[in-house]
Amino acid sequence: MTYLIIRLATLGNVAMTVPVIASLSRRYPNDRFIVASKKKLGAMFASMPNVVFWEVDNHLNWRGVWSLWRHLRHEADAVIDLQDVLRTRVFDLFMLLSGKHVTRIRYGRIRKHFITVWGIGNRNLPTEFDRYEETFRRAGLETDRDFEAIKINRAAAQTIEERFGPKEGRWIGLAPFAKSRSNMLPYRVTKEIIERLTQDPDTRVFLFGAGAVECEMLRQWASVFPRTTSVAGQLKLEEELELMRQLEAMICMDSANQHLSSLVGLRAISVWCATHPLIGFAGWKQRSEDIVQRNDLRCRPCSCHGTNHCRYGNYACRQIEAETIIQQLYE
Repeated sequence: MTYLIIRLATLGNVAMTVPVIASLSRRYPNDRFIVASKKKLGAMFASMPNVVFWEVDNHLNWRGVWSLWRHLRHEADAVIDLQDVLRTRVFDLFMLLSGKHVTRIRYGRIRKHFITVWGIGNRNLPTEFDRYEETFRRAGLETDRDFEAIKINRAAAQTIEERFGPKEGRWIGLAPFAKSRSNMLPYRVTKEIIERLTQDPDTRVFLFGAGAVECEMLRQWASVFPRTTSVAGQLKLEEELELMRQLEAMICMDSANQHLSSLVGLRAISVWCATHPLIGFAGWKQRSEDIVQRNDLRCRPCSCHGTNHCRYGNYACRQIEAETIIQQLYE
């Protein structure tokens, strides 16, 4: 049987599907799974023999929905919609009319809205992984929690060694950016973290990021601090994952790099500002003691995915000192 799994955005959310889909791939070797998602994300699923990655344009418009249905209506026997937006609902309808079974994720958006906007309700929600597993269960597929890491990509690992040389001392990753201002530390704190880490001559820091502005800023920081290398915008996804596999730890925000770290079994010191791990977006098998956040603010969480404004105007959730993060790293 062939299952079509749809998860279009974002990078972090697509990465969170990997442990669950890897479980399906292992438990159902005679079935076929087509994962429809953004371009250039197929590297996360490359080691799964019965998983086929189907590239979708980053902005799936209505013509793209029609094209996706036209190409896959004869390929898939059932659809599992892990996105649940208007465009995928229209696609689901097309597949239903074609006689396919459709299972759609239940996101609990109303509960999340009451928690983040009105500050009421139980904050301990099911994790994203729980929601994925529940969706697959309703589709008749059972999963497990055995996933530890994706298989090594030998070619990408060799590229990393040729580019950065054999590993010596400690390699620490730092991904200081996120899509929303409320999910990022102040630049002053980030630069202090880099300065503190590079005071140790046995420590090398790798800066991760994406986007033109981020890449340029990280490049400038790497030129200022010793033993600091920016890889932002310079590596393919599979190469970035193999570099992460070489690290001792990753310091990151509540962002995609937390989930990419989980795919290679890397511990992530994750910093949560406006968001909160109890909403359900903590990394796969990441340790709760590695989470850095302010627990003294009643206004948190004010968003599920971050926001570019603060209702009080002071962004108190971002007021986390570098010493707190450095201490957590060394502990």
